[in-house]
Amino acid sequence: MKKLLSAAAAATALLGIGGMTSAAHAEGTFSGNIAMTTDYVFRGLTQTDGPAIQGGFDYANGMFYAGTWGSNVNFGNNMELDLYAGVKPVTGPVSWDLGVIGYLYPGSDPSPTFDYVEFYAKPSISVAEGLTLGGALYYSPDFTGETGNAYYVEGNAAFAPTKELSFSGAVGYQQVDDLTTKTKPGYFTVTDPSDDGYLTWNVGGTYTVSGFALDLRYIGTDIDEKALFGGDYSDDKVVFSIKRAL
Repeated sequence: MKKLLSAAAAATALLGIGGMTSAAHAEGTFSGNIAMTTDYVFRGLTQTDGPAIQGGFDYANGMFYAGTWGSNVNFGNNMELDLYAGVKPVTGPVSWDLGVIGYLYPGSDPSPTFDYVEFYAKPSISVAEGLTLGGALYYSPDFTGETGNAYYVEGNAAFAPTKELSFSGAVGYQQVDDLTTKTKPGYFTVTDPSDDGYLTWNVGGTYTVSGFALDLRYIGTDIDEKALFGGDYSDDKVVFSIKRAL
């Protein structure tokens, strides 16, 4: 609860600034999105082991934004609800996305809790027409399952040869401080204490037609699932998604 209150306070501070900007200038804009995917995969690990329906709403005012996003999952109470807020300043050629996000699983077992908070910084730069390079750093003071400090670092790239077609890929590393002492039955089943992190990658393409974004993506990890995670959570997979802005 303290983690969630801290995240809410940070988000409220950001929204407060945004509110002053709104009063002085425009009222901002609202938008939404809805998606269907063959598998909800988060940092290389499946959250549904099957199809998912997802969607969210966003508010933007100048460089400030806030939003919410949800999806079905196959653990906890079978629902994930994310709340986030941040700013998108620009310094020279670098565009930034700085913010905080809370991952909530309403009704799930409170001990240990799936709920957690991350702070993030995501810079990107356009190096040529249609080509963007970026990075991301996420930090959580107490990761899901109360597994301690965690960070995720990523490098990514995107190339859009046309307005309708784009290709993108990313390589990331997820580190978790204390997987061996706080575990969830059937999810975290660590047998090697040295395995507290893993690599993940994805590559794919997106084609937009009649307002629908069709994405086909290959996702993998370097996890030896017998040593770090049980089941087939970390299997390499091909995922197809359809998304539409509202």
